[in-house]
Amino acid sequence: MASTEPVAMSLPTSPSAAADPFPPLLGELEAALALVQAALNQRDASALERHAGAVQRLMTEALRQGGERGRGGALSPDLRQRLAAAGAQVAAQRVALGRATAALDRAIDVLMPAEPLGLYGQAGKALRQRSSGDSVSA
Repeated sequence: MASTEPVAMSLPTSPSAAADPFPPLLGELEAALALVQAALNQRDASALERHAGAVQRLMTEALRQGGERGRGGALSPDLRQRLAAAGAQVAAQRVALGRATAALDRAIDVLMPAEPLGLYGQAGKALRQRSSGDSVSA
């Protein structure tokens, strides 16, 4: 008697597509980059540091895997585009962080100017007493 239970049939898939860790790795990298961007927008230094470490680790691995695949011609145009976009986003975030750092440095310089040299500091006080402006001391 024939069985009436459905027979499970599996479609053949390429082994590299089924076990390909690269697309999930790119997804993790893109998510980590979004978290870095959010931390930059919120000016949350601790979150920025935490997520930047993840981006660095994931980007290193993605570039390693992408380079291996690129040499073998196994990197699809979609994955190549996503990897390039991630690299561009890292570069843009680096520029934004540099600008924010420069703005912070300027604000600190305005709020806490360095000790002026010359006549206004302690060393200048002695110099000013020695040179009272008369022609003899000149």
